[in-house]
Amino acid sequence: MNEYLKYKCNQIRLDDVGKQVKINGWVETIRDLGGLVFLDIRDMYGITQVVTSGKAEDVDFASHIPIESSVYVCGTVKKRDEDTINPKLDTGLVEIKIEKIEVLGKRTLNLPFEINSSQDIREDLRLQYRFLDLRNNKLKENIVLRAKVLQFLRSQMISQGFLEVQTPILTSSSPEGARDYLVPSRLHPGKFYALPQAPQQFKQLLMISGFDKYFQIAPCFRDEDARSDRAPGEFYQLDMEMSFASQDDVFSAIEPVMYNTFTEFSNKKIMQNPFPKISYKESMLKYGTDKPDLRNPLYIIDLSDFFSKCTFKPFIDKTVRAIKVSKSLSKGFHEKMLDFATSIGMPGLGYLEIQEDLSFKGPIDKFIPENLKSILIDLADLKANDTIFFIADNEKRASELAGQIRTELANRLDFIDKNVFSFAWIVDFPMFELDEHGNLAFSHNPFSMPQGGLDALENSNPLDILAYQYDLVCNGIELSSGAVRNHDINIMLKAFSMAGYTEEEVKTKFGALYTAFMYGAPPHAGIAPGVDRMLMLLTDSNSIRDVIAFPLNSKAQDLMMGAPSNVSRHQLKDVHIKLDI
Repeated sequence: MNEYLKYKCNQIRLDDVGKQVKINGWVETIRDLGGLVFLDIRDMYGITQVVTSGKAEDVDFASHIPIESSVYVCGTVKKRDEDTINPKLDTGLVEIKIEKIEVLGKRTLNLPFEINSSQDIREDLRLQYRFLDLRNNKLKENIVLRAKVLQFLRSQMISQGFLEVQTPILTSSSPEGARDYLVPSRLHPGKFYALPQAPQQFKQLLMISGFDKYFQIAPCFRDEDARSDRAPGEFYQLDMEMSFASQDDVFSAIEPVMYNTFTEFSNKKIMQNPFPKISYKESMLKYGTDKPDLRNPLYIIDLSDFFSKCTFKPFIDKTVRAIKVSKSLSKGFHEKMLDFATSIGMPGLGYLEIQEDLSFKGPIDKFIPENLKSILIDLADLKANDTIFFIADNEKRASELAGQIRTELANRLDFIDKNVFSFAWIVDFPMFELDEHGNLAFSHNPFSMPQGGLDALENSNPLDILAYQYDLVCNGIELSSGAVRNHDINIMLKAFSMAGYTEEEVKTKFGALYTAFMYGAPPHAGIAPGVDRMLMLLTDSNSIRDVIAFPLNSKAQDLMMGAPSNVSRHQLKDVHIKLDI
């Protein structure tokens, strides 16, 4: 029995006045008022104020306890004086008069930063002393929320009849879009395990094994560069798969899980329920991205045909996209938008302002023939005091640039409602794309079922083939990717051959799936929402590292543990490795 845990530091109330209590925690602050010393004692749950007796030895002892030392306090609960009440604390009406205080763990080193202000400190120092950083209330709340969300996700999946199954961490290397983390084998010289980029093949094999609905909170390992919304090294996802299932079956299963989770753990509203479905093609045209932020009311239109009839040389033979803003904008605003446009690689940013008489004003007005101006007004639904911006480049680049301009405009004009979550399904992704060398490659998940099946693969332009692939996005962040899986060996081999793989390579790299598909595979589909990104949204965090207890930094280093680290020659010899560096 733990003799120190009778009360937590957030539990003591007026009803406890007169009682003898014991608390444990860390000394957060000390206020020495001469005859009395007040200490704030903090544990995981809250803060309690304690105060010394007037004895000189008690005052001297308490005033010299180093901040952030762990202590044990025993004393009598008393009501605070009126002028010392703290309404910000759960225990703000009471305090403990110390009868006994004992230092359990004395801080003997200088603090690298103040705990309460740690989030204002540079990140490398916070990560080096993560055990101190986690004492910060905001960060601690994020980790507590993470535990609650994981528990809730599990309950939601189990209530729908999904079975939690753990899949292997040590597996074989396979081409799944990112670099593998490799683990050398001691027993098999020269051979390596790989940490799974995702449980993709295993969850499909579970469906072939006869399991109906699978899920797990799955760790995934990818050796890729960090971003604010992507952790290098490892991340976690709510991995799920269903047999004898279609795309709509997956949507029906996961949509309520997302809706219930975000309404349970946030006061923000869900913008649309059920979640809208937007095709990849429409998303790229209308929003300039496949992960649109639908809180942004601005949208993009295509004016390429219109400008083919005009005389503005920079727009000739270009894809031209436009964004209308129903607002008159200042000269200073246009200058700032021009600066942003050049910062993302644009040569400039054309615009027109619509006057009260619907005439145009702006740098490209003179290049639009008078007889075409009414057509532009109709095409863009322009009204008095509107401003319309133009972006021109090749089709792919124009789409990307227009998406960035759309986002920047909305941010500068404060159009984004920060009190809502806006979910959407992005569907009908292209099955293939051209890589940087002009070769055909999978554009999404290589195990996806092409729309139209084998006939489409054999008889259609590969770049026109769509797949049963889908993403779930929220507030401009991709939360998850999924697909109806390719469960037919002939379709699988044809799809991989179009992407440059021989049957022997498929057999070698995906041997288990290749063989399993010959034993009566059911149609199956799945998805895997990212847990870390969900938590970023729920906590309004700017960095994914703020929702992970012990993250790597942006260079994939663990500054606290010193990883990656050197190992001894003996360890290398055990796994038959000689370094050549």
